[in-house]
Amino acid sequence: MNRVFVIGSANMDLVIGAPRLPEMGETIHGDNFFTNPGGKGANQAVAAARAGAKTYFCGLVGEDLYGDTLAGELKNSGVDISLLGRVRGCSSGVAVITVVQGDNCIVLDGGANMRVAEKNIDDYLKEAHGGDVLLIQQEIPSKTVVYALKKGKEKGMLTLLNPAPAQNFDKEALRFADIVLPNETEAAELSGGAEYSEAAEILAENGCTVIVTLGAQGCYIFADGQGAGIACPKVKAADTTAAGDTFCGYLAARLAEGRSLEKAVGDALAAASLAVTRRGAQKSIPFADEVEQFKSKQPDNSETL
Repeated sequence: MNRVFVIGSANMDLVIGAPRLPEMGETIHGDNFFTNPGGKGANQAVAAARAGAKTYFCGLVGEDLYGDTLAGELKNSGVDISLLGRVRGCSSGVAVITVVQGDNCIVLDGGANMRVAEKNIDDYLKEAHGGDVLLIQQEIPSKTVVYALKKGKEKGMLTLLNPAPAQNFDKEALRFADIVLPNETEAAELSGGAEYSEAAEILAENGCTVIVTLGAQGCYIFADGQGAGIACPKVKAADTTAAGDTFCGYLAARLAEGRSLEKAVGDALAAASLAVTRRGAQKSIPFADEVEQFKSKQPDNSETL
């Protein structure tokens, strides 16, 4: 079976619930505070591992307590951390997350994540081969993202790009991505403000398949000149923090198994739907048997690509 190499960020999430976001200079009372290992890269690696793929997390954390916790949680989730590095004199990444009625807003300090450089990529992908899957996001330097995707293509890997966050995005990355995975907001930003179906078509002009995630609506896929929407199971959301990451990780794992894009997307949507019914980032990500049980109770909402 092919392997999944996830290159990206690991953060400690500091999460608090609130009735609304405060105004500038205002203090409001929140509740249900907790800490949770997160970061888009680490979340996606956990999702891929829990889906059953042999998964490597490739990134950097600080030599601090958060770094110890992040490494431990990845390992406990079945992720291979032999390629995880530690940076002396630099803090691990931290995300401060406020959850309001199931939706979240995030302030991020990248910390050690912003030290991931081209030389690290060479080390991470040294043993990768054709058919392996590379999954990467934007919480590390954009120059490094482009280099990693190019390196992955040279090795014959299937390259997946989650362009989140979309700020300061280097569009050269699109040239080396086989599949691009933005949410609706990111798709609009990268396409110049287009509606999601048009945005997908615009981004696909770079020669990639585009999958726009649409939250509770499911996703929209544009591949081989055609677009189609796929619905997701209807659930009551408790916390959407890791929904997109769960989708990306499960998609990578299923594609590494050799499943069709349609079947891989169906599993990824089911896993993401189940994740939003739980609080937290990595804590919310389901295992493969949970997803199968969840799917067995759902009607078939998919459309044929």
